[in-house]
Amino acid sequence: MHQYIQDFSKYDGQEVTVKGWVANSRSSKTNIFVVFRDGTGFAQCVVNLDQVGEAQFETAKRLTQESSVIFTGLINKDDRQIGGYELSVKTIEVVHLSKDFPISPKEHGITFLEDRRHLWLRSKRQWAIMRVRNQIIMGIHDFFQSNGFVQMDSPIFTGSACEGTTDLFETDFFGKPAYLAQSGQLYGEAMAMAMGKIYTFGPTFRAEKSKTSRHLSEFWMIEPEMAYYTNEMNMDLIENFVRHVILSVLEKCKSELEMLGRDTTSLEKVTGAFPRVSYTDSVKILRGEMEVNGKNAITVQEEDLQTAKDKVAACKTKIAENEKIIKGGVKKGKRNYLQSQIDKLKGEIKKAEEQIRNIPQWIESAKNFTDGEDFGGSDETVLTRVFDAPVLVYNWPTKIKAFYMKEVDGHPEFVKGVDLLAPEGYGEIVGGSERETDINILLKKIEEHELDEADFSWYLDLRRYGSVPHSGFGLGLARMVRWICKLDHIREAVPFPRRFGRLFP
Repeated sequence: MHQYIQDFSKYDGQEVTVKGWVANSRSSKTNIFVVFRDGTGFAQCVVNLDQVGEAQFETAKRLTQESSVIFTGLINKDDRQIGGYELSVKTIEVVHLSKDFPISPKEHGITFLEDRRHLWLRSKRQWAIMRVRNQIIMGIHDFFQSNGFVQMDSPIFTGSACEGTTDLFETDFFGKPAYLAQSGQLYGEAMAMAMGKIYTFGPTFRAEKSKTSRHLSEFWMIEPEMAYYTNEMNMDLIENFVRHVILSVLEKCKSELEMLGRDTTSLEKVTGAFPRVSYTDSVKILRGEMEVNGKNAITVQEEDLQTAKDKVAACKTKIAENEKIIKGGVKKGKRNYLQSQIDKLKGEIKKAEEQIRNIPQWIESAKNFTDGEDFGGSDETVLTRVFDAPVLVYNWPTKIKAFYMKEVDGHPEFVKGVDLLAPEGYGEIVGGSERETDINILLKKIEEHELDEADFSWYLDLRRYGSVPHSGFGLGLARMVRWICKLDHIREAVPFPRRFGRLFP
């Protein structure tokens, strides 16, 4: 029997045995300090020469990064240490000595790390992201299960496309063409007509040849469908759902968010009402023609640009100061610390310089945005900067949305669609709508979208037999993880990302 780091608080002052791996270590003449991980957390383990004897001390000195080891020792509370506890080691059992682990504490290029994703997952940052991801998943299930929803599964193989075939992966299904599902929504509608309120939670696929920081080829979607729901009720549900999930993460993942350096101020603002803005007004806001609480979207971008320039200058000044100290001669520990700070500052400069390149283009795009077009990633970034909380954009132009969305009464040029845009530049994480119930309008839309009516005969049956108003939405899990953890790229939000150009490991 052994204990886990996450339970150290239960064993303060007691002897425990822990099994795990060496994250890193440093040593002096009489002490070896091992940062130890076991999957549930990280803790410092101290190997003292007088405590363990020369033979065990020599064993500890041979421990390398990612060696697997079993420690037995006493738990001591120490708020200065990671996790708030420290293990004073009594005995050491080496399970396996790792040799030349390729990922060291130094900076690595992203391609290098992606090629070694199976090992990169062991790092503190990736560990914390995956723990937050797990809590998001638990929060999702908790919300729907406690609100009377039934989890259902939609097929992964489909015989037709939900929104056209341009970005689908085609495969052979016993001699017939089939596609990997881009959404379970149409099947969700059928299941909602049987169960009332359902949600699906499964993999979906898009064959877009996109390398943006927001796109994956394989990702998990959460798609609820609700009978007798209007789009207004749909928006209420989206807001309550997102709020519930984020609050559960803030409650359960404090240490993980701290490890990620996540400022949770923005996340905490989900306790207030989410702004709701029509597409028409959002275009005016984007162009700088309408202000939100005194904020002008274009002016905010200009301020962001100046902030980025100031940050580059400040970081360069600090780097020069640290380099001067290093050249003057300092002890190894101090030198390593200063060098790590320099590396971090260089990373900050890289991010700021990217903003300096991008923001002028974003401003130009926003000022000249064409009413009636869909928002691009930069447009969503510009728009959401004037809001402190997630914003619900509703009533979208019919021509840019899917065939199944219900037309706005008296305004067929708009549909009752809704997108939830996350703040801090993270953009769309939820897309949904009230569904069209008029079979004649659906038939017309299928024709306009150049879809094969025969492929949707079963779907049209839902309007022939007991049709009712209904709504639903889809949440991209990875996009939510990216926002909550404040990740630069979506590739870190998935254990093993599959995107254009990346199939291994």
